[in-house]
Amino acid sequence: MPSVHLLQPQETKRWDEFVLASPEATFFHRAGWQTVIERAFGHKTWFLYAESGGQIQGVLPLAEINSRLFGHSLSSLPFCVYGGIAAISDPSREALDHAAQALASRLRVDHLEYRNVKMLHADWPTKDLYVTFRKEIAPEVDQNMQQIPRKQRAMVRKGIKSGLESTIDEDTGRFFSAYSASVHRLGTPVFSKQYFRLLEEVFADDCELMIIVKGGRTISGVMSFYFRDEVLPYYGGGTSEARDVAGNDFMYWELMRRACERGYKTFDFGRSKRNSGSFDFKKNWGFEPQPLHYEYQLHRSEVVPDHNPLNPKYQLFIKAWRKLPLSLANLVGPHIVRNLG
Repeated sequence: MPSVHLLQPQETKRWDEFVLASPEATFFHRAGWQTVIERAFGHKTWFLYAESGGQIQGVLPLAEINSRLFGHSLSSLPFCVYGGIAAISDPSREALDHAAQALASRLRVDHLEYRNVKMLHADWPTKDLYVTFRKEIAPEVDQNMQQIPRKQRAMVRKGIKSGLESTIDEDTGRFFSAYSASVHRLGTPVFSKQYFRLLEEVFADDCELMIIVKGGRTISGVMSFYFRDEVLPYYGGGTSEARDVAGNDFMYWELMRRACERGYKTFDFGRSKRNSGSFDFKKNWGFEPQPLHYEYQLHRSEVVPDHNPLNPKYQLFIKAWRKLPLSLANLVGPHIVRNLG
């Protein structure tokens, strides 16, 4: 049986080399998330790896959130779409799984969560809430345009005719102004500016900020990650003007166009909740939803957590949040969202 170890700073290079080579691993298995989660949110992380014969055989990044409001959890990985165990052998997978379950028991958490792409434990409770959207990028720009369904293609062309332009930013300022305004309209708390600065700092060239402008005004912005041959638009939003000029439609087309020209093969539109606006938006692009298997081993809790805006008990909070001044929402929001994961 492989031995399981806790990631140490001197091992991060080996960890990331395994992640890059492992078919099961994703961008969210990268070691940099340990730095981001600890520094941006102050949560304890437990990045476990299985080793045999001096070689890493599997990884499992975990983070612990202990909140009076939202409970005590051990998850792989909070603030990320994908997680769970990435391993190249069943013994390594089993060793990491057993280690995580033992850790969850020792920490006396409410639940252990794996955010899997493929099911691991058929007998664990699951949450059938999220799906992901992934699609191959055609080798030619025109092919990608033609593959967009007609009505959505018309919205992209509207953005082009509106005189929108894209630019790559080095600073998070313009992106944050567009993103925070967008989530405020949705009635949800925003992440801190420090979080986005850390993502840019830690992931460097694999993290990109693209801003959509019109006449010098910021219309929308997206923070994307690059991993192997994939582009992942992860955080995006627009100002109040974006809807009138199809700013978000143009933004995602520009990202796809740029990725195509750079030789990327997969556009990962990320997760959405079923029956939500973003779910419909991505389907309109011709993407088909693919299930995500979020599995829970219940420890001190008797039910699967349900901390999401579709939960009826949060509707009053959402309505009240929308009425807050944006500056106040941006000040208070990070203190709430850090515990949601």
